Amino acid sequence: MNTLFDKDKVTSFFGKEKKAVNSLWRWCLAAAALGVGLGFTGVAFHYLLDLVTQLRTAAPMMVFGLPFAGLLIMFMYEKAGGGANEGTNRVLSAIQSGKRLPVRMAPLIFAGTILTHMFGGSSGREGAALQIGGALGNALGRIFKMDSKDKHVLIMCGMSACFSAMFGTPAAAAIFSLEVVSVGVMYYAALLPCVLSAVIARGIAKAFGVEAIRFTLTDIASIDLPSGIKLIALGAIFAAVSILFILALTYVSGALNKYFKSPYVRIFIAGWAVVGLSFACGQQYLGNGLNLIAMSMLENVPWFFFLLKILFTAVTLGGGFKGGEIIPSLCIGATIGSCLAPVFGMPVALVAACGMVSVFCGVTNSPVTSILLAVELFGVSSLYYCMISIAVSYLLSEYFSLYKAQKIVYSKYETTYINRETH
Repeated sequence: MNTLFDKDKVTSFFGKEKKAVNSLWRWCLAAAALGVGLGFTGVAFHYLLDLVTQLRTAAPMMVFGLPFAGLLIMFMYEKAGGGANEGTNRVLSAIQSGKRLPVRMAPLIFAGTILTHMFGGSSGREGAALQIGGALGNALGRIFKMDSKDKHVLIMCGMSACFSAMFGTPAAAAIFSLEVVSVGVMYYAALLPCVLSAVIARGIAKAFGVEAIRFTLTDIASIDLPSGIKLIALGAIFAAVSILFILALTYVSGALNKYFKSPYVRIFIAGWAVVGLSFACGQQYLGNGLNLIAMSMLENVPWFFFLLKILFTAVTLGGGFKGGEIIPSLCIGATIGSCLAPVFGMPVALVAACGMVSVFCGVTNSPVTSILLAVELFGVSSLYYCMISIAVSYLLSEYFSLYKAQKIVYSKYETTYINRETH
């Protein structure tokens, strides 16, 4: 007779609870270790990037050192060998298939990003944070002889911790690692360690004076039908811009690889191209683009700003320089949003904010992360506006992605299992 207190059911219940409790303390310890270690790593990375950016801004002629910095970066990666140059795609592949993730990725991307920013390359830092965190998370799993599934969780945990420490958005950082690997499937088994490591790393970064990026939005009215229609149109434009950014990265990288077979020649030529562009168009497009984001939140910027940021970033990363694409994508979204605000008769800061998170969503296929990012960056008052443009951008950005290793498990258009690669 089946009852609530059936012996087999009770035994099964307590067996499952014991397993859950064992997972709880084990992941708490692992998350704390990664959160602390990557919190301090993020602090060091943040301050070094700020320092070299200040040096480069104070001495604009330093940009002439970019081609030679590129040669040094290529030399370091060539000597390291073994797939360390595959970047964030290597991290995603390690989570999906157990592909080996070399720990040397961490110091290489650390040094390569510092050199790129010191001499004016147009790249971000969160892509580097994902690689550092993933490599160190995997290293911890190897030290403690964990199986492949647990190593995958630690890689995601490390990604969340380093992203959170540097960007100051622990909620978005925790969910991003779960969401970005396979579109349509969330790795909920990694939720607890990713959340804990992100919060701990952010706490350490905050204690050492690393300020989170925040913007204050004013003049936000209750959403209505006209503004909702405008946001749908804006979301479609942001989706198109996200596709344009990915295509630019793909085609510039492809052209440089086609015409310059040697990686040393390729990065040297790309470095000189960035130097030439900086003197032809201005040095405001160098670096990660936070300066342009701040400008876009305050005033309308010219329509060509987003195109030039795409060009600078595509040449920098396509040539082999290091960093990441995430903050440049936020910058591109902010600048296109800023210039469109008067066209749609909406507040500049609000449309720039929608552009930031919507283009980010379009290039990463991470809508939940994008919504959390909007709340953490701009406050809850922006939520409904950003949600609409994010949802439209996600739907219309097709299957393009910054990360070729990302898998589209379920269709964006219907509840169908497709398990296909991105463009």
